[in-house]
Amino acid sequence: MSRGEQCSLPKDMPEGLDPEQRTEELMKAVNVGKSVVFSRLTGAKVITSNYAGTTVDFCQGHIRVGKGKFDIIDAPGTYSLQPTNKSEEVAVEMLKQADIVVIVLDSTNLERNLFLTHEILETGKPAIIALNMWDEAQHLGIDIDQDMLEGALGVPVVPTVALSGEGIKDLVDKFDDARTSELEPTIDEARWINVGTIIKNVQTVTHKHHTMRDRLEDVTIRPLTGIPIAIGIIFLAFWLVRFIGEGLITFVMDPLFELYRPAVMDLSNMLGGSGWLHDMLIGSLINGDVDFLESLGVLTTGLYVPFGMVLPYIVAFYLVLALMEDTGYLPRLSTLSDNIFHRLGMHGYGIVPLMLGMGCNVPGVLATRNLETQKQRFIAATLLAVSVPCMAQIAMIFGVLGSHGPFYIFLVFITLFFVYITIGLILNRIMKGESPEIFLEIPPYRRPVLRTTLKKTWMRVQGFLKEAVPWMIFGVFFINILYTLGFFDLLGQAFSPLMESWLGLPAVVAPVLIIGFLRKDLAVGMLLSLGTLMSPMQLVIAVTMLTMYFPCMATFIVLFKELGLKGLVQAIMVMFIMAATVGGLMRLILIGV
Repeated sequence: MSRGEQCSLPKDMPEGLDPEQRTEELMKAVNVGKSVVFSRLTGAKVITSNYAGTTVDFCQGHIRVGKGKFDIIDAPGTYSLQPTNKSEEVAVEMLKQADIVVIVLDSTNLERNLFLTHEILETGKPAIIALNMWDEAQHLGIDIDQDMLEGALGVPVVPTVALSGEGIKDLVDKFDDARTSELEPTIDEARWINVGTIIKNVQTVTHKHHTMRDRLEDVTIRPLTGIPIAIGIIFLAFWLVRFIGEGLITFVMDPLFELYRPAVMDLSNMLGGSGWLHDMLIGSLINGDVDFLESLGVLTTGLYVPFGMVLPYIVAFYLVLALMEDTGYLPRLSTLSDNIFHRLGMHGYGIVPLMLGMGCNVPGVLATRNLETQKQRFIAATLLAVSVPCMAQIAMIFGVLGSHGPFYIFLVFITLFFVYITIGLILNRIMKGESPEIFLEIPPYRRPVLRTTLKKTWMRVQGFLKEAVPWMIFGVFFINILYTLGFFDLLGQAFSPLMESWLGLPAVVAPVLIIGFLRKDLAVGMLLSLGTLMSPMQLVIAVTMLTMYFPCMATFIVLFKELGLKGLVQAIMVMFIMAATVGGLMRLILIGV
């Protein structure tokens, strides 16, 4: 007989569990992924308790479906409902308390599993059956008639692949359809006879070899092979984004802004080349000419930053993202990273804002909308703003530290990596709220349709143009007012002592860090002119602080729009605390007292 495992709600419930909530019980044969199914359903937040009056452990978690909530209890395993030890006795008792039973079967060994299934259905409990390892059954040439099996057992049947998450969403959708079976209690011999009859009617086995696509799907979803492949694909994706983005800037956007330059200069001459209105609209003239990157006017930098610098990378990222979606790889990437991101308070989809943020933090923050809860969105956006450099800034980091050797570049990125993990772990522990499990259908690999991919890319670019660009232009206008009034000079003077005493940096670095609020990549570039005044280790600290201490202006505006004022203030507090702490630690470690 098979060894089953189950989840149920005991009479003496653990403290904090609401007796009004419906309770799911998982039961299945050994080594067919019940624990993986349990993890898929409940996410990372699981409580381990002892059953009342015993030392037998069980796990509990919960899942929200619409406005309803289901508690799921992972009970000890049992060979059958005829217990032979204390653990099996507890399993049987917990089954009696369950509202719904989810019976998880191994699709590659259906006959062995159906005996325990028969026993469970005879109890009259509402049930659902999950045919797990469905993909492996198909690879082995095992064909199971799902509808016929559902008719024979009298309860809903859902194919699943717990490892990848395929079918889990369908399983959750079936919770409300759980029903009792018409199977009557009988003896073991009669059960085995009925199991044999069911297998004869619903299952056929044919010899089948794995196709190349089957093998590719397997190796890209299994952690041992999938993670190295994912790393390679991510690097390839970033290379494509940088190649396409830089190409669009060089051959499309820069030539267009050069055509725009004469009109701006004409307006500058009309305004007299100086004055408050000139500074607002045109900004400062650099060597008698407009510098779209440094003039800081609404009609110069205010237009060039969103359209000339950010938009090309946005187009490139959304194109690559659409390709990863349409080929079917993105859900696999999210699944591979799910366990890691759950520990940081998110789920596997958290890798999408991270990837987008390494091109430009603005679309990265916008991508947090796809996370379900406020807690997930806040953690993802804060981590992005604190420790994820954009593509333009990454290039400038290489420019500042490249001449000193790769070791110093490595120090920056390894520090940011540890900061990302540390903040995520802390926020996940202290923040209230839920981090629900990810539900993604894992489609087969397929060839993308160019028209569909381009249409999807354009729709996302339109969303960026409508929602982010107006705020970015407004941000340039507002910050330009503060810059004209000398606000940033005052801040630079005020923070100079902190630069020297706590971070171990020259006082002249303070204004550079303040300018980083306007454009972090620009501020990193300004460090090049100060390179002779600082050691390589000081440059490492300055570049790291510039990445962490505050988002650039564009990201700041989008964070305000996405998180609201309260969320933005909380995120800024995290940034300052972590930046100050990490900066001081880096000074002690890299420079000494």
